[in-house]
Amino acid sequence: MLTPEEWVAVYLSLKVAFWATFWSLPFAVLAAWLLARSTFPGKGLFDGVVYLPLVLPKVVVGYILLLTLGARGSIGQYLDAWFGIKLIFTTAGATVAAAVISFPLSVNAIRLALEAVDRGLETAARTLGASRLDVFFSITLPLMLPGILSGALLSLAASLGEFGATITFVSNIEGRTRTIPLAIYSATQLPDGDSMAIRLTVVSVVLALGSLLLASLVDRRIRVMIGRA
Repeated sequence: MLTPEEWVAVYLSLKVAFWATFWSLPFAVLAAWLLARSTFPGKGLFDGVVYLPLVLPKVVVGYILLLTLGARGSIGQYLDAWFGIKLIFTTAGATVAAAVISFPLSVNAIRLALEAVDRGLETAARTLGASRLDVFFSITLPLMLPGILSGALLSLAASLGEFGATITFVSNIEGRTRTIPLAIYSATQLPDGDSMAIRLTVVSVVLALGSLLLASLVDRRIRVMIGRA
């Protein structure tokens, strides 16, 4: 059984992962569309920036967030002065950190699904008089839906396991920013924290593995449904 402190960490992790996925998914769809279907100056640079969080040390990503969105950051100071939005040391800040780290995974899944869409079907629909919007909602979106759902679940799994950027950007505050990974780290610093660390590790493995299995299952089911249609 988990202690109340551990339940708080689990709840906070699920909350942060959900909102990180929810808010980043529309931007991931837009970024995937631009990378898969558009040509514009600086596309290579844009591509690199989108995937940069995958290769940068997570602590570096957190430090960049601190420099830009912190209380005295280039953007954060104006968010605070103009809108009263403070991200440092808050659950919202942890959500931002998780969203940034997981963003490339969802973009990649959606981009691959979009590139696999048969553009001949879209062209045929256009020749029959369908508008671009009709083509998108009736053909493109259903065919790329497996990628969107897989990307969302991968983003959820990555957000659940985020550590480096979170602790660097919003610190390790119980009830506000201490998600499961940070709670495990805190437990390992205690003389009698092994049992807590083990319990939370089991929970973390179960949640991450469940998300990955669900992503695979959803992808197969939707592809079967599209094939039958």
